Parts: sequence; structure tokens; C-alpha cells
Amino acid sequence: MLRGGKVKLLYELKGQGISIRGMSEKLGISRNTARKYLRAAELPKAKPRPKRGSKLDPYKGYIQGRIAQGVTNCVVLLRELRELGYDGGYSILKQHVQPLRSARQPKATMRFETKPGEQAQVDFGRVSYVSLEGVKKHLWVFVMVLGWSRMLYVEFLAHADVAAFICCHINAFRALGGVPERCLYDNCKVVITSRDERGEPVFNSQFLDFALRVGFEISLCRPYRAQTKGKVESGVKYVEGNFWPSASFVDIDDLNGQVREWCECVANVRVHGTTHERPVDRWREERGHLRPLVGEEKLLPFVRERRKVGRDGYVQFEKGWYGVPWQWAGQIVEVQVGERGVEVWAGDERLAVHPKAMRPGQRFTLPGQWSGLPRGEARRRKEVLGVQLPTIEVERRPLEVYDRLALVGVSR
Repeated sequence: MLRGGKVKLLYELKGQGISIRGMSEKLGISRNTARKYLRAAELPKAKPRPKRGSKLDPYKGYIQGRIAQGVTNCVVLLRELRELGYDGGYSILKQHVQPLRSARQPKATMRFETKPGEQAQVDFGRVSYVSLEGVKKHLWVFVMVLGWSRMLYVEFLAHADVAAFICCHINAFRALGGVPERCLYDNCKVVITSRDERGEPVFNSQFLDFALRVGFEISLCRPYRAQTKGKVESGVKYVEGNFWPSASFVDIDDLNGQVREWCECVANVRVHGTTHERPVDRWREERGHLRPLVGEEKLLPFVRERRKVGRDGYVQFEKGWYGVPWQWAGQIVEVQVGERGVEVWAGDERLAVHPKAMRPGQRFTLPGQWSGLPRGEARRRKEVLGVQLPTIEVERRPLEVYDRLALVGVSR
């Protein structure tokens, strides 16, 4: 096909009265080609080239399905596609996903920045999953973000009670290297139980005691203004949008191991969209402004959970049953997860140490758990073992009755 310059020159030569042979010789084309262009009602158009396939084509069905499930984060999608064999780029994926996202109305909020070590923001989120049995279940996710560096700590937990909330704080302070001047919360029940007639918060006494002992101030968002702790709100959304969609776990310990690795290798080493720096780099400066965490002796009342020992000599904790000496049946003890496993305490006395249960209902017996149990005290034994034996009254008859019954049997 002739280019535009040659076509124009062809018509100019025709206007000069040049023959077909002369045109073909001047332009270096065949006479048939010259005739075709001169006889055409309009200039010939180039045929469109066939569209080349994209590396993304084999994965578009998968992408459509994930978007239908609410996963529109291209970083997450790229990570999943890489596992499926996709070797294309991020830009082409982003261009494909952009028109598939639903339009979102932006909201304006004034940003409030804090100094290093001044504030951490804390929030709870809840995520859902379907178990292998097809049952929909929920987990809570605890997120703490240091306000200046945006350094992130994440932990999943099964129960959102005060004891678990406090333990998450202790774990977060240890991981982040210290305690900020204050922590900001919304009006959740684990922090405040209610408000008085003047609208003043009534703090949860156990959590307030913890804050006073550790040495940080409790700050609250204005009611119905959770966006005033936008750093951690964004952190929760980041966990839900970037980590959770690809999570696959055996149990909660496995899940928390994965999220720790994600914080270390993804969340805290990315370039933050607001600070334009990596959180881990800013944290190296901020941790020098954090207060040291108090000693273990001051934390013991908060890391141990009170439990009552059953009459069978076992105490339930999370998903397992743990044996203690039989003398503690029916008594109140304290349970905590230590470096060596699950520890059972009574004041300053450690009663037992067991491995942590890996499946629901797993039972651990303490060696010598029944040592010293009096053999002659049957009633005491029944109470400890939890066995309820029925009492059977046996009728007593004179021996002559059995003799008569024997004679009746012989006569038959």
C-alpha cells in the first residue's frame, strides 16, 4: 500500500499529463498499482491490524470474580496473579481494574499530625471467613498505628473482651519498642462502659487501671466522629484490603504468624501515601521518643486470666483443658500463655505448665495430678473426678424365700 506522500505525487503527475508508464517509472511502482489508485473512488484505507493478545487475558475471569467479591486492590490482585503464573506488569492490571471499580464519593476531613512518640491510634475491626465445614465465622483484628511514623502492629483474636484487648496492647508496645504519651480510641465498651448525665465517659475500671500502671493517657474521639482517628481507620482498611483477602490459615496462631510477617515485609516497608517515607525508617526515629514498658511484675495482673478449676481437676482456657493438682478442684486460678506454653498460677505459685492446645477440646493431664488423693474417701474422689454414681437400694429377703423359689423351679 502506498504511503500518503506517494499518493499525492501520483495525482500531481496525472494532472501534468504524464502517462501511466511514466508515473510508474518515476514513483517506482507497477503500472497496475498506479491504475488502481487513479481509478479508485476514494483513497484506499489500510486494513486494521489484528489486536494482539494481552498477558492478562487468561486471568480476566479470575479478576472479575475477585472484584465481585469486593477485592479491588491491585496490589493484592497482582500478588495473587503472580501465584497463578501471571508475569505481566502492574500498570496493565491497574488499567484493566480501574473501570470495573464502583465510583466512590470523596469525603473531606482535616488531617491532624502529631509529634514523634506523642500518640498511637487503636481500633478493632471484624473479619469473616468460612470454615472447612462451611460455617461462617468471625475474628477480631486489633490494629495499633504510631501517629508520626505510621508504624503498624496487627493481631487477630477470637474474643474482643477487656483481657484480650489489654494483652494486645502489651504485645503492641513490645513490638513497637515502647509506650506513647497517649492512645486514641473510639467509644468502644472495652474502653468506656457508659457516659454520665453530663456526657462524661465512665471508663472501664480494668482498662483504666492498666493505662495508669503502664503510663499512657486515654484519649477518645468525639461520639460518631471515628474519622478523627483516621490513621488507624486507614490501617484497618489496609489490613482488610491488602492482607486479609489472600489469607489462608490453619488456626489463629498460624494467622498471627502470617500477619507479623506481612507487617515486617509489606506494610511497614512500603512508601506511605501521606508521609512519602517508609514507616520503618520513620519508626527508627520515633521509638527514641517512646516510654519504656513497665516491668513484668506490674503486667502480671493483666496478662493472666482468672478461671475456675472444674471438679474433674481441669481448667478450660481458650480451646483446651489443662490439668492441675487435684487439691485445686473448684478453686479460682490464673492462666496465661508463656514462652513454654500455657501456665496455670495461684498467686505466686505456678501450678502447671502445658503445651498449648492445637485443636478444640484437647486435654492435658499434669504428671502426678492425682498423687496423694486419699483412697478411702470415696465421696471426695467422686467430687474431684466429677463422676455421679447412682445410689441403688437392694431389697433384703430371708433365706427361706430363695429356698421356696428353688423348689418351685425344680417342680416345673
